[in-house]
Amino acid sequence: MNYILPSMNDKLRVIIIGASGGIGRAFIELLKNSTQVEVVYALSRNIGHSESKKIINMKIDLSCEKSIQTAAAELITTGSFDLCIIATGLLQNEKINPEKNIKSLKQSSFLKSFTINTIGPALVAKYFIPLLRKDKKSVLAALSARVGSISDNYIGGWYAYRASKAALNMIIKCLAIELLRKSKTQIILGLHPGTVDTNLSKPFQKNVPREKLFSADYSARKLLKVINNATVNESGLFLAWDGSVISF
Repeated sequence: MNYILPSMNDKLRVIIIGASGGIGRAFIELLKNSTQVEVVYALSRNIGHSESKKIINMKIDLSCEKSIQTAAAELITTGSFDLCIIATGLLQNEKINPEKNIKSLKQSSFLKSFTINTIGPALVAKYFIPLLRKDKKSVLAALSARVGSISDNYIGGWYAYRASKAALNMIIKCLAIELLRKSKTQIILGLHPGTVDTNLSKPFQKNVPREKLFSADYSARKLLKVINNATVNESGLFLAWDGSVISF
């Protein structure tokens, strides 16, 4: 049997948010090929297409609370879930560039970064945690970034992205504390995927040593291993792709 998450249920029901991104797609490819997985709901702003009967594509917009609420309301009618991964993130686009200094700060960049990197995942947690099963291990995990660690920041810059990911880490910690009062089976994790060869990192890869630039498939495999090994004792932690704890 091809069990990809042996510490969890034998008929996994999974949600991937950010399904159109590089890491999101990698998660879906790995999960759909596992005999352990029953269904994967692939959510993204642009609805994708898959020939696999295991994959159900749905629309979600992290910048719109109503969209998040609507998606959760639809999913809850299908049953409970074992795993929800928020594989989203915004570093730069045609209007946003990571700031090199304080002179580069823009209110619009901060608002967009926090909307996608912090507020969106927080609202997903609000509406999607009730979807997680309570009788066995279940996990909600959100992709964060090592540059969001305050104690690990030695070079500065990237104000909006760093701040929004640091805020996400705080959301994860708060959620874990709250859930622990109610459940001993539901786990909340922040995950650092490493530097992955995706569109998010493309403009900044020239300074990354080849051995530290991961394929999306490699990163997703490592993160699934971290999720598999996690217990309620790790809930609220910020874990790297290799399972090590990243300090806040």
